[in-house]
Amino acid sequence: MQENSGRRWGMVVVVGSPHQDYFPAPQPPAMSDPITLNVGGKLYTTSLATLTSFPDSMLGAMFSGKMPTKRDSQGNCFIDRDGKVFRYILNFLRTSHLDLPEDFQEMGLLRREADFYQVQPLIEALQEKEVELSKAEKNAMLNITLNQRVQTVHFTVREAPQIYSLSSSSMEVFNANIFSTSCLFLKLLGSKLFYCSNGNLSSITSHLQDPNHLTLDWVANVEGLPEEEYTKQNLKRLWVVPANKQINSFQVFVEEVLKIALSDGFCIDSSHPHAVDFMNNKIIRLIRYR
Repeated sequence: MQENSGRRWGMVVVVGSPHQDYFPAPQPPAMSDPITLNVGGKLYTTSLATLTSFPDSMLGAMFSGKMPTKRDSQGNCFIDRDGKVFRYILNFLRTSHLDLPEDFQEMGLLRREADFYQVQPLIEALQEKEVELSKAEKNAMLNITLNQRVQTVHFTVREAPQIYSLSSSSMEVFNANIFSTSCLFLKLLGSKLFYCSNGNLSSITSHLQDPNHLTLDWVANVEGLPEEEYTKQNLKRLWVVPANKQINSFQVFVEEVLKIALSDGFCIDSSHPHAVDFMNNKIIRLIRYR
């Protein structure tokens, strides 16, 4: 009687049966197993090791089982984000290096996607890249016009569980109209300044409608004003990061903007504006020569 011999091909062999049945042996998922992603309709194939290369990122959480994943009709992991720029994010996961074409025109979109995926080293690399591109630009001009007014704000104060009183206070309201021939500098500025609204910080970069022009409106802290009143009355405050400093005066605003502008190669235009206007924080004009 001839013995049945099972070849070691990762299969299970049933011995003694008239016909040998082969069943795939269960294999644990490997870090190198290919995974296909559907990102906004574009398909990408990579490995689990690549997707979890930054464990603290959203992708690291998704593919380590800490977050649920969605599937498309073909069973691919689906992410409802921009599929075109995901290639640069995926390449960064693979190499930890930011590679962009020289004529890349979607820096703002890529920055937002990197923020969504929360790949912190990529966010930092993009900030460095924007500084590098900004310094590579030729001559540029930066003009800032500042306006300030006092406004009375009315709000209710809860004195007891069923007792409320009406109160009012004076509020400093600030407006800054910023124009620069360098759109890259405005993006750099936007990455440093944040609105505080609804208890959350949001980059003013999202408020850039014109690549060369930015308008900021914010208020100073109001003594005694409950936090929920800022949200209720749509009052935005302004912060500068990473210093985590709230801007409650034009003096602080000018100081912080000057730090950012001077580090980017700008200098004060000695011919304009008039010294009185500059000292009064009404007009700031800076220039950069390459």
